[in-house]
Amino acid sequence: MDDNVLEKLKILAESAKYDVSCASSGTTRKNQPGGLGNAAGWGICHSFAADGRCISLLKIMLTNYCMFDCAYCINRRSNDIRRATLSVSELVNLTIEFYRRNYIEGLFLSSGVVRNADYTMERLVRVAKDLRLVHHFNGYIHLKSIPGASRELISEAGLYADRMSVNIEIPNEKSLQLLAPEKNFKSVYEPMRYIQQGVLQSEDERKHFRNAPRFVPAGQSTQMIVGATSDKDKDILRLTSALYQHPTMKRVYYSGYVPVNNYDDRLPALKQPPLVRENRLYQADWLLRFYQFKVDEIVNDAFPDLDLEIDPKLSWALRHPEQFPVDINNADYEMLLRVPGIGVKSAKMIVVARRFQRLAFEQLKKIGVVMKKARYFITCHELPIMTVQELTPEYVRSLLVKKSLRKQEDERQLVFRFQE
Repeated sequence: MDDNVLEKLKILAESAKYDVSCASSGTTRKNQPGGLGNAAGWGICHSFAADGRCISLLKIMLTNYCMFDCAYCINRRSNDIRRATLSVSELVNLTIEFYRRNYIEGLFLSSGVVRNADYTMERLVRVAKDLRLVHHFNGYIHLKSIPGASRELISEAGLYADRMSVNIEIPNEKSLQLLAPEKNFKSVYEPMRYIQQGVLQSEDERKHFRNAPRFVPAGQSTQMIVGATSDKDKDILRLTSALYQHPTMKRVYYSGYVPVNNYDDRLPALKQPPLVRENRLYQADWLLRFYQFKVDEIVNDAFPDLDLEIDPKLSWALRHPEQFPVDINNADYEMLLRVPGIGVKSAKMIVVARRFQRLAFEQLKKIGVVMKKARYFITCHELPIMTVQELTPEYVRSLLVKKSLRKQEDERQLVFRFQE
């Protein structure tokens, strides 16, 4: 590999690491005679990123030069950092060479904005187009759409990308104007709408014409930064819930703000990213998508932020002790999903298993129920444990928090002994 390209790769891969909206699954594309590679619908995870996450995408920026000066971004115009730009041919060749060597199975491509949105978007489209049409690349491609890009370029990009993302970044337009005054919500939501319209139109065409081209078959995603502004978790999750009402929005990602620009007075003085809060938001997101919770059940005006000590489902259960205990052998599926320690898979297994026998403690453990949590919220055959009604929510919370702290301490001790 050319040393100049290798140096650019180091700079641009480092600049791309703060964008977390790069899921590598959601579409399947078979190889064709004379083609190169394929895309697997169940996820791509053969190599590891520098932070330990298992991925096999070439995650890179086309350029880290940017005309914007967003306060929260490492690549902002006023930062004195190493800059680089890959040409379209360099990036295409890099992707193909990495794929041939089995380093990657796909590409996640974003870019700083240079000249204007359309100029930058046109170059991103050229990369995807060359990969598909010139090199017949059938691997996964995720393109980052540039806010403010035209409908024509978004429509062309969607023909070659598996997934596209437009990052909202800040969940409140007032906060966005404070930290990124050159941006607005219109420039973000318009490309989102173009992608949605393209996907729906493509689905309709494929109902009538079998060989009609697919448009962004894995849908779209977005990202919000957590902790850079004073926005509450209720604001973030209400926006998340609204986004999930759109049929093409597959994932909303949350990125704990990394204090890379401490010199800017508009930003909070954080010693480290709010990773626990980020994790709680992902858990709440899971409840919205798979557990049939509504936003106002998880966070509301009375409880605007998620509890950092316990997960959102346990927090809801402790605030609603009147809903418990739940009889495992009679409760409907929807109520089983609301029991702490019972997941989607275990709830389905309970519904099936209880047709043949009354379930007791041991059967629930074998099914996969986390009994250290669930035991306080359920009744079942031969379960002589006092529930949240007898113990009070406050006492149950104290028990579970202590267990969690003990587990964390045990894990730290194990790591310490291993290092010795």
